[in-house]
Amino acid sequence: MRLNPAKVAPEAAPGREAGPEPGSEAQGPEAGPGPDSESRPQPAAGPGSEPFPAAEPEPQPLSASGPGQEPELGWAAGQRAGAPPESQPLPASESENGVSERPRCHTDCLEAPLSRAFRRLGWEVGSHPWIFLLLPMVLTAVLGTGLIHLPKEEEEDLEEHYTPIGSPAKAERRFVQGHFTANDSNLFSISRKSTEVNYASILVVSNTNSLLEQETLSEISEVDDAVQALSVTQGNGTQILYNEVCSKNQGYCVPSNPLLFAWKTNNVLNLKNITFPIYSLAGQVVYLANILGGTVLGESMGLSQLLLEAKAMRLQYYLKTGEGEDSERSKAWLIHFLNQVGNLEKSLALKKIQVVYFTSLSRQLEFEATSMTVIPLFHLAYLLIILFAITSCYRCDCIRNKMWVAAFGVISAALAVVSSFGLMLYIGVPFVIIVANSPFLILGVGVDDMFIMISAWQKTNLMDSIKERMSNVYSKVAVSITITTITNILAFYTGIMTSFRSVQYFCIYTGTTLLFCYFYNITCFGAFMALDGKREVVCLRWLKKPETPDQKCSSLKKPCCLPCNSLRDKHKADIHPMNLFFRDYFGPFLTSTESKFFVVLIYILYIISSIYGCFQVQEGLDLRNLASDDSYITPYFNVEEEHFSSYGPRVMVIVTEALDYWDGDARQKLEKCLVDFENSDYVDKNLTEFWLREYVKYMENHHHDVNDKITFLKNIPNFVIDSPLFMYDINITSSQEIICSRAFIQTMGVSSSTNKKLMLLQFRDMAEKCEIPLMVYNQAFIYFDQYSAILENTVRNVIVASTAMFIVSLLLIPHPLCSLWVTFAIASVIVGVTGFMAFWNVNLDSISMINLVICIGFSFDFSAHISYAFVSSSKPSVNQKTIEALYLLGYPVLQSAISTIIGVCVLSAAKAYIFRTFFKIMFLVMVFGVAHGLIFIPVFLTFF
Repeated sequence: MRLNPAKVAPEAAPGREAGPEPGSEAQGPEAGPGPDSESRPQPAAGPGSEPFPAAEPEPQPLSASGPGQEPELGWAAGQRAGAPPESQPLPASESENGVSERPRCHTDCLEAPLSRAFRRLGWEVGSHPWIFLLLPMVLTAVLGTGLIHLPKEEEEDLEEHYTPIGSPAKAERRFVQGHFTANDSNLFSISRKSTEVNYASILVVSNTNSLLEQETLSEISEVDDAVQALSVTQGNGTQILYNEVCSKNQGYCVPSNPLLFAWKTNNVLNLKNITFPIYSLAGQVVYLANILGGTVLGESMGLSQLLLEAKAMRLQYYLKTGEGEDSERSKAWLIHFLNQVGNLEKSLALKKIQVVYFTSLSRQLEFEATSMTVIPLFHLAYLLIILFAITSCYRCDCIRNKMWVAAFGVISAALAVVSSFGLMLYIGVPFVIIVANSPFLILGVGVDDMFIMISAWQKTNLMDSIKERMSNVYSKVAVSITITTITNILAFYTGIMTSFRSVQYFCIYTGTTLLFCYFYNITCFGAFMALDGKREVVCLRWLKKPETPDQKCSSLKKPCCLPCNSLRDKHKADIHPMNLFFRDYFGPFLTSTESKFFVVLIYILYIISSIYGCFQVQEGLDLRNLASDDSYITPYFNVEEEHFSSYGPRVMVIVTEALDYWDGDARQKLEKCLVDFENSDYVDKNLTEFWLREYVKYMENHHHDVNDKITFLKNIPNFVIDSPLFMYDINITSSQEIICSRAFIQTMGVSSSTNKKLMLLQFRDMAEKCEIPLMVYNQAFIYFDQYSAILENTVRNVIVASTAMFIVSLLLIPHPLCSLWVTFAIASVIVGVTGFMAFWNVNLDSISMINLVICIGFSFDFSAHISYAFVSSSKPSVNQKTIEALYLLGYPVLQSAISTIIGVCVLSAAKAYIFRTFFKIMFLVMVFGVAHGLIFIPVFLTFF
């Protein structure tokens, strides 16, 4: 694409006043599109006077007539598409020729066809605005009916959406479920369950140093009795009692706390002789790990230590779980428990203790409740964006005032949300709660293209027809809005590769909505802008200049002529004050030697802090963060973390294949592997439970030969009669073959997400290295797997998305140096956002992973425009190139960031972590993106 030097300076075209009346439509075949129109010679009468569809549009002054100005840069041609305004003098070589004399890289293969296609589309939109306005609205009305499929009562599956797809723990669970059974009605054991059961949990915290006192235990006993006395009256009048839905052991409800049960059975129990973590009570071994918290231990007594103090106690009420009526009745009792537990605290007038509570349903119920908290915020965000758009596009003269166009641009973004969400719900893409973040982002991002189109419209000639002005606008913005849309959509669609379904669904919804935004901007919004152009024509005719030398307006027209009390020149574009600020103040200041030194120093501090922060980021989603801040589950998890963090879950060590347990060598190999587990820093070796060890003792005590196969197998039934729970740890076939069995180890010191991940990786590594085929499993591993998967997924997505951005930049902005600077900016912003997440207490989880993917797209947008404007500049020095790039693009980059921040800023007031996190990271992305686009990249470019 080349520029005609004769057409660069619009002021060199005298006599334009004698042209057609403003807004008059060109008649005859020359006014419409035609295959031969591109070969016709173009008149040099004035800017923008060529008829559609000329291949080389008449260049306009590179001035900013409105906010959101998009400079008229030939992205692929490596040239500027016009001359600066008169107030910006050029060097002699450029002012005479209009373009740089240096050879440029010409790649019209993508830019030119796209620009021609948009020119034709603009002509059609300008010719038939009502069609292009109404058809998208009809489409929105049709697709919007899909919103009736928004989930209302349906529960969101937290495990399905927020844990990795195909994680090892899910395969391990399937193995356990297929090879081991359990019995909630007679022999309940929580450590032997493969899935989470129905339960209610109360943590009791003593107001004194220890609850091992008679008066304190009496209050705890009152709480326990009151909970077990709760009953639910169903609609048919029948009652659901606790002892009807509780899990049982040998016909009785499993005690909520074995120590409390022992004290209630024997009030004279000696509380001074209790040992921890193993307590022998009437010949029965009781494990107190995770039952008592905040313990202070004394002298050693065998495998345990004397318990001196205990600050907290856990009361656990296990209920029947499974399919069918029993589980439904259990859930009904739990809901009643949640409704009544607050009243119990008041009615019992507790003085010695404080209680916090939680149930197996709480996480789900509280998570769903958080979605309701953002609905009022959406309305506020919508209002703020409209006010920002109106303020940015407001002008005091009625011709150039675009406040209503800007307001409709926001409405267009809302239409895109309705259309996209309706389509996705029709297709059947699940609506998860984090998708509720998407409209806030779309409101901020979706209006960026609107600002660019308004700016391009402001640069068109008022004397041209609407069709000509629309075709010029579309040809100028074609590559700009297309490349930003493509990069943002690619950034989101790469998120579909992740292993987390919640991230997949969010990226599908948001990427599709951005596509609808693009479509509605070039159809619906463009049509509204064309109709507003007709309003300009009417207004301009009414405000014709008076026949007086000073061109003063009449008193009636004064309100429309503010603030200058005179009409603007029809051929002259505005220069926005912000563009002058970047040209006359910010650019020269930034390119001074002192400023460059300071900027480099700031960047070094930034990158060092960011890298340090990257190593401090915690991985994984803390499940307490799925609820709102004022939820009752928050104090529960706080107490659990403070007093019950010493011990972790009880982990199964499973022998997955048939083994000759009667063979001494096989037992020795298995024992060696189990000892390796016990020697881990994450295992309390004194709390291991293994049926084979107990069975060998049993055989030796009865003087049986443990190495004889027949004797070994024949005595197992008698052994499990004495120790019935071991019945569920041995899988013996009808042919008397032990195809699998399991042991249990007690984890410890795994309160942090890092330790959970290291423990899980270590256990699986030990199982793999063992000569005996082993597997480790606990139901919590389903969630622990996210700690190892989240980093891998994030790195993969960032690499793939960054590679896609690099390829796109090479294709549509084909300047190698520019592409390298874009890639550098993307990497630098990602490092900064990730590092500062740690300083702002944001974990690397599925929610923040979404934002890092978003980060890539925005980093590209901010840096690509600035760096390409620099390399495309024909200015003689690097400082002048930088100043010109900032003059042309500083304000639109700043405006884009501000509009996005406004769109998500209301989420900072949300009570839920998942929404606040979205705001925090988007704020970091915008701030660091703008800092790179307006400060770091411009300065660094001057060094090369």
